Amino acid sequence: MGAGRLIAVLVTALLAGCAPATAVADGPTAAPGGPPSARRAPEGSYVVGVRTLTLDPRSARPLPVTVWYPAVPDGVAAGRFPVIVYSHGLDSRPELHAELTTRWAAAGFVVAAPAFPHTRRGAPRFTRADVRNQPADCWRLIRQLSRLDADPADPLAGHLDLASIAAAGHSAGGFTTAGMFTEGHPARLRAGIIIAGGGLPGSFAGPVAPLLFVHGTADQVVPVTVGRAAYGRTPGPAAFLSLLDQDHGAYLTPGHPGFAPVLATTIDFLRWTLYGDSAAGARLPADARTPALTHYESRPAR
Repeated sequence: MGAGRLIAVLVTALLAGCAPATAVADGPTAAPGGPPSARRAPEGSYVVGVRTLTLDPRSARPLPVTVWYPAVPDGVAAGRFPVIVYSHGLDSRPELHAELTTRWAAAGFVVAAPAFPHTRRGAPRFTRADVRNQPADCWRLIRQLSRLDADPADPLAGHLDLASIAAAGHSAGGFTTAGMFTEGHPARLRAGIIIAGGGLPGSFAGPVAPLLFVHGTADQVVPVTVGRAAYGRTPGPAAFLSLLDQDHGAYLTPGHPGFAPVLATTIDFLRWTLYGDSAAGARLPADARTPALTHYESRPAR
């Protein structure tokens, strides 16, 4: 999770240039552009495996990564699975988000979460300004996953559907996620989930991809106006899940009443955008319909 005072400074710097949000009607968004995975979305759930690796360990910017994946007793489950790159917030680490990411993996996705060099908890030279460099770290991770998928000696070989990638993140990780959707980004980046975050300069350009925003309306770290401003700037299909009177991320904790609608909404959004599961897309408004706790709205591409 992000550290309050640190991310608040970041948000202040990013508010300039954010357009006001536009009111829209409830309902499912338009279908994403381009073909998603040709594989059928799995039914039921998988056991989840986990591994760690480090990109460029001897470089000036080593990148430890935690990978959660659908598993069987002797390794990775059969088949290819869409990939989600998950970005943590300031003063956080991938394992602190495992309650969410492992459930995504159980639903049929490979989730790869980097621990960023200068914003992770325990970083020797912590600096919030490094968030601007983190989208490039995520692309570096995607290139490494492509190499692993092609390496017959690697357990993940042949299991990664790198034509169907989503980016997701919380707090500063949400800004990192937005920063991946810039002019010229590959079309295989098919969807994004921005939790308690907003946009970076240059965000929301390039190939159109559906985006889901999740935000607490009482968030005092990253105000909901920041998330709504980013939502208003997106040119493609977009949805906004508001957690009414909720803070910066307690709804990401199992047992919190907001966790179930957030989990259901994010999984169906990922199934819809990465697997082409139209039934999951149709479920989205109902997933988030929790009286007095949530509000869901969406709009098609402009």
